Amino acid sequence: MSKSPGPLAEEWDLIIQPKTGWLDLHLADLWRYRDLTMLFVWRDFVAQYKQTILGPLWYLVQPLITTTIFTIIFGKMAKLSTDDLPPLLFYMAGVTCWSYFADCVNRTSMTFISNAAIFGKVYFPRLSVPVSIVISGMIKFAIQFALFLAFLIFYWMQGAGVHPNAAIALTPLLLLLMAGLSLGAGIVVSALTTRYRDLQQLVAFGIQLGMFATPVVYPLSMIGGGSFRWLILANPMTPIIETFRYAYLGAGSFDPVYLCYSALFTVVVLFIGIVLFNHVEITFMDTV
Repeated sequence: MSKSPGPLAEEWDLIIQPKTGWLDLHLADLWRYRDLTMLFVWRDFVAQYKQTILGPLWYLVQPLITTTIFTIIFGKMAKLSTDDLPPLLFYMAGVTCWSYFADCVNRTSMTFISNAAIFGKVYFPRLSVPVSIVISGMIKFAIQFALFLAFLIFYWMQGAGVHPNAAIALTPLLLLLMAGLSLGAGIVVSALTTRYRDLQQLVAFGIQLGMFATPVVYPLSMIGGGSFRWLILANPMTPIIETFRYAYLGAGSFDPVYLCYSALFTVVVLFIGIVLFNHVEITFMDTV
């Protein structure tokens, strides 16, 4: 009697397995689905200003209007210090960095609520959605950054007291820190929002207040010593914006210790956010 061969082992391109633990993150799926992530990036970029008159020009109009208002209110009326820099450049540097961070946090915090219909129909790594938001935000940042550079070159040619220096080489690191910090904070809020909808109302309000706890409209040098200065320095965005100003304008403070603190804070928040996000995605359809 001949024995029938046993079942042949089959090789699969993708094996979908349940997530059984808090640290069962399956982050390799993000790379495997990178094409889908880039499709989400394109969707976010195109859909944001679809059927608008100005379209992507809003990326330029928004920072210009915001910077002009800050210049009038905080520069001319309140007469806040700008470290002897042209007010337009000072405020634009802060607005360029802060708007990227704030926009990413606001949009990633709505990941589960805004994409519930998609998440309930087909499998793909859910983390690719907030990652795509952060990447598409870099396109907006690049446009506003180019606008900032144009004004910087103009003022430099006019002999203004701006002094770009070698710290410009830290720009990729600063962008990476802002992206990681906004992604981590956004997905933490997104994970909690599935159960506590009140956070939807608090995020935008908290981001607005957070701007005044960050040296966006005032320099760090304006803050004296004591506990209030330490409170401002405890904000991980403070060293990032101060370093950005120091690199491109030659004013502000650059302290590697505080920048390392921002990096460590970003890593911790991002890790906590990914763990919470992956844990909540298992049961969020039952909650939402």
